Amino acid sequence: MTDLFCGAGGSTSGAIQVPGVRVVMAANHSRHAINTHQHNHPDTDHDCADISQVVPTKYPRTDILWASPECTHHTRARGKKRGHGEFANGLLATDGTDEAAIRSRATMHDVARFAEHHRYRLIIVENVPDARWWGPEEAPGFAFDTWLRSVALWGPYEYRIVYIDSAHAQAAGPGSRSRRPRMYVIFWRKGDRAPNFDKWLRPYGICPRHGRVQLLQSFKTTKTCSPDRPWGVYGIKNGQYVYRCPRIECRNIIVEPRVRGAAEAIDFTLPAQMIGERRTPLVPNTMRKVRDGWTKYRRTHGDGALLSPYMIELHGGGSAHRPADQPMSTLTAGGLNHGVVYADPTRHELLPYYGNSTAQPVTAPMPTLTTRDRHGLIGYAASVFECRYRMIRPREAANAMEFPDNFVFLGDRDETIEMIGNAVTSNIGRDLVGMGVEALTGEERELSGPGAVTAA
Repeated sequence: MTDLFCGAGGSTSGAIQVPGVRVVMAANHSRHAINTHQHNHPDTDHDCADISQVVPTKYPRTDILWASPECTHHTRARGKKRGHGEFANGLLATDGTDEAAIRSRATMHDVARFAEHHRYRLIIVENVPDARWWGPEEAPGFAFDTWLRSVALWGPYEYRIVYIDSAHAQAAGPGSRSRRPRMYVIFWRKGDRAPNFDKWLRPYGICPRHGRVQLLQSFKTTKTCSPDRPWGVYGIKNGQYVYRCPRIECRNIIVEPRVRGAAEAIDFTLPAQMIGERRTPLVPNTMRKVRDGWTKYRRTHGDGALLSPYMIELHGGGSAHRPADQPMSTLTAGGLNHGVVYADPTRHELLPYYGNSTAQPVTAPMPTLTTRDRHGLIGYAASVFECRYRMIRPREAANAMEFPDNFVFLGDRDETIEMIGNAVTSNIGRDLVGMGVEALTGEERELSGPGAVTAA
């Protein structure tokens, strides 16, 4: 496999989990990202370069190409519209559009350049869902459709566009502990075996009537999306698609996929001040979110409350707070935007999430574990001011993005956060490359994800 725009190495870390896969070439423009990638993957050849200036013949031919072109200027982050325009003499935008934004989106064309020369057997392109609407404001999606055809002609390739959140990529192992909604375009040569998308990309959930089932993705009908024109991100309230039970007896009821919580990535033994003991009070907006979470996630207990840990989102993420038994909201390269709130760690208790069970001290044996039961770590606090609050650490963010425990980041704190926020989660790399390898080799793989193991 070749990994273009490889970043620190999330996609590579996932790909090499697939038996028989070797990443022979990785390239990126960022020196600290390439240094990090090389440190963690010393058997891979590396090139620190502006890929738009690289002649494809410079890199060896491989079976698979993974490409993660720049996504920053495809998204409408913070409400900003995507600028569009054309270059004059290859340098300036005729309409005053930010040239950096145009060059950023143009990295998509490098996929076609490399496909023209190497004729890969399989290509996986990762980007944000908004990239689907790449094009001028009066014709959204026109540039993307043109790009799609330009790549497909070189195989010639068949292709499928996949919209999936990394938290739901759980075919060959656990899903991620952070949300990462992305668009993936998978190309395979015409005449070759198509990947088995249903086998690899349908997460598991619990239907009230049918129990554990492998869910079906169901797109809503909106102004920009429909089952015939799928696009978007997961969300029962605000997303463009949901998941449903595949059985018609329950009328294909909406079912949320089972996911891993942020709490699994957080080290609750790290020091954190009580909110009431801080020398500098939290700013009003942050304190408002903390209070809202306290109201929502506590359970009255004597003179105080039992509290489940929860996350505070300082900006972005789509919400003000969420319980720590849910994945973190999307991590960004602009800085860690998550705080964690929890009660006194010396007064923690285990709370089983089933039946009429009650909390018990962590010094007692854990209750019997079943295939469906979960246990949450909760604590006791007399008031919100007895709760502890701190920002998450880079290592915890890396855990949520599924970087291996022994993965080393080379760079200062800001560079590390940037690498984590720009990364591909390793679990989605594992599943998509695994799906592709199964198609290329014709060797059926038995899946080992949490849903598959239970279903077996």
